[in-house]
Amino acid sequence: MVAMSTTVAAHQAVWLKPRPLARSPGTFLLLPLLPPRPALKHLPSEVWSNILEHTFALYASNDQSAASVRIGLLLISKDIHAVALPLFYAHIRIPSIRVLERLTARLRAADQQWDSIRRIPYSAPGRWIQTLDISALGSAYPENAYHLDALLNLLSPLVPFLTNLVVSPQIALSRRALWSLSERDGASNLRVLKGVQLKTSIQGYEDAFVELLRACTRLEELEVFGTGLDSAELLVTQNGASCPPPHFRPLHLPFLCRLAALSMPTSPVLLALLHSPLPALRHLTVTPYDELSVPASVIPRFITTHGQYLTSLYLHTVKQWPTALFPSPTTLLDTCPSLRHLSLELPLPRLRLSSMTHHHLEILSVARPSSDFLVVLEGLLPKLPKLRFVRSRDVKWLRGGMSAKARQAGVQGEMLVWKRKLGRRGIQLLDAEWKADTD
Repeated sequence: MVAMSTTVAAHQAVWLKPRPLARSPGTFLLLPLLPPRPALKHLPSEVWSNILEHTFALYASNDQSAASVRIGLLLISKDIHAVALPLFYAHIRIPSIRVLERLTARLRAADQQWDSIRRIPYSAPGRWIQTLDISALGSAYPENAYHLDALLNLLSPLVPFLTNLVVSPQIALSRRALWSLSERDGASNLRVLKGVQLKTSIQGYEDAFVELLRACTRLEELEVFGTGLDSAELLVTQNGASCPPPHFRPLHLPFLCRLAALSMPTSPVLLALLHSPLPALRHLTVTPYDELSVPASVIPRFITTHGQYLTSLYLHTVKQWPTALFPSPTTLLDTCPSLRHLSLELPLPRLRLSSMTHHHLEILSVARPSSDFLVVLEGLLPKLPKLRFVRSRDVKWLRGGMSAKARQAGVQGEMLVWKRKLGRRGIQLLDAEWKADTD
């Protein structure tokens, strides 16, 4: 039998005594073949938090494998579990009504068991949720409208630190759901609100969504969708739209830098934003509605009012049947002198720029090139010294190997004309994938 005696310290010598019962037992010094392994360094919880946050971001999708990885991180050890659990709940994407039911039940159960003895302001995991994405529920909305609305009404007060809320344009939030969002604790923490459907209406300046915006004083990005031109009241000129009523209180949104209002010629939200200061607004996406075709439209006045500091203006019409395209203002370059990127919608406007004025435009996007607009563009080029890229938003270059006749036919031929004429001025023509023609 071989007996081993070791000292307390790992760096001390180890002696082997092969014959402990002999009269004169021998001892042999055990020499290590490898240097002693240093002790593992303790990583602070902040470092583990950054590592796990990066891992959760890599596996943020809702497929089965990514979900298994996220759950597996919670089962590594108790220490990792304590750091990973808040990150697990931080960004939630809801794939189905059933998942939203289970989340709501989990948060309500935790809130009922919570007490203030630990001096923690809100119950977990509700206080950990920062992003809530329910955009995938749009397909199931018509048959589950009431149930979804009830769940959102129960869920809203339980997520006080919610910063990003992504809805779906197919989901019409009720007045009750909007009030629960605006009256909850921490409503001012909301930074991003996207995918909200609002009814196109010219009735008044106040509604439930406007009151929600009054509570979200730190909002940075807003995306709303209207119902288009379904209402007959849009054909009536709105009197007094340029002057708000005496009792109107402007919205306080000093951090709003991105705004998208699609398929919405007018609404109480647009009217409230029209007469409110938006000092940080830099990126605007709207559907163009001219006042001649749609007398109630406030889009041209909105661009004129808030266009002074815009750096990006995207005119876009949502493709739905039947698609109605309306002219865009021809004075965009004058009303938006700080633009760096301008994206135009069909029909392309005959842009004009005041004489003796140079604009800072760098990128111009059009739906597809046309010979008529090329004449307009060539007349503007002397006043656009910083223009470097023109993008054809809906057209791609033909792949290599196509015949010369195919490349010169139709829209491809027009793009070659644009490429040749713009190239003389050092302007590059890009396609829908932001690629240049290398042939």
